[in-house]
Amino acid sequence: MTKVCYEIVEHDGGWAYRMNGAYSEAFPTHSDAVQAAKIAAAEQQVGGEDEEISYQDERGRWHEEFSQGGDRPEAEVVDTYAQPQAGTPG
Repeated sequence: MTKVCYEIVEHDGGWAYRMNGAYSEAFPTHSDAVQAAKIAAAEQQVGGEDEEISYQDERGRWHEEFSQGGDRPEAEVVDTYAQPQAGTPG
């Protein structure tokens, strides 16, 4: 089974989640980014109908693939940010 990871990171003056080098929109708080990543991870695991998909790779070439609707990856949210403790500078 394929596994995808949504990583919580500081980005564009706020917080975002990143997967395979692609960033989400920026969120004003760390908590907002975590919640958005959890929603995205949950949606990633929802099955659907079998279908043909088309996508363009980084070199500009188009590809066609058959995607089985029930073949969904395992998704997790990784948050390595350590929030400063109360009374601790940071």
